[in-house]
Amino acid sequence: MWIKICANTNLTDALLAAELGADAVGFVFAPSARQVTQADVALITPHLPSSIERIGVFPALSADDIARAAHLAHLTAVQLHGGVDLALIEQLHQLFAKESEDSKAIDIIQTVPWLLDSDSSTHKVAQQLNDLRSHGLVRRVLIDSSLGQRTGGTGVPFDWNAAQTVFAHFRDHLNLIVAGGLRPSNVAQAILGLNPWGVDVASGVELVPGRKDPAKLASLISEARAAKPQPLPEPSA
Repeated sequence: MWIKICANTNLTDALLAAELGADAVGFVFAPSARQVTQADVALITPHLPSSIERIGVFPALSADDIARAAHLAHLTAVQLHGGVDLALIEQLHQLFAKESEDSKAIDIIQTVPWLLDSDSSTHKVAQQLNDLRSHGLVRRVLIDSSLGQRTGGTGVPFDWNAAQTVFAHFRDHLNLIVAGGLRPSNVAQAILGLNPWGVDVASGVELVPGRKDPAKLASLISEARAAKPQPLPEPSA
């Protein structure tokens, strides 16, 4: 299970996430109570273990602006919010491929919002996942709760029961990541119910906005590691 601890604002929290076994730490460049700048992150990332992913969460900016911030902040991946923009993905893919001749290319993660106030969310999410699968330039897709103008950071889970069919259909084609309202008390439920490739947590392990709670962080990572989804039954002949 891939685990990302997002919305880090300081070195202490990011290092603790790494020490406790997280696979990735995230930094929010979008407007938020946890927003950081590329200069802030550039002071943190050089002190992190090389094995942990360093992911920047970006709003709908230009490809050049995102790529510039990613390099200055020493990121290994960018996570795109603000809707699925296939043209932006193509532009970033070309920029990162061109700039990676002497190093590993920066990866791209796309966020797909699950609208909490819409009855058609299942269909809309499935449609966007199908577009991304057909496009073929993004493998990892994060599904996050969205409410009104908030495309993430709601602290509220989406409908995991309704999402089961979506995850089952696309699991073999995309690496699906669950976000939205995850905390130590429910992360195992999300994993057992959806069998995702990964989980992404921010406010669910905080003491106050922008500061992690060490006990919650340790508990969530432990619960996520211990959760073992049952294998799917073999199709009948």
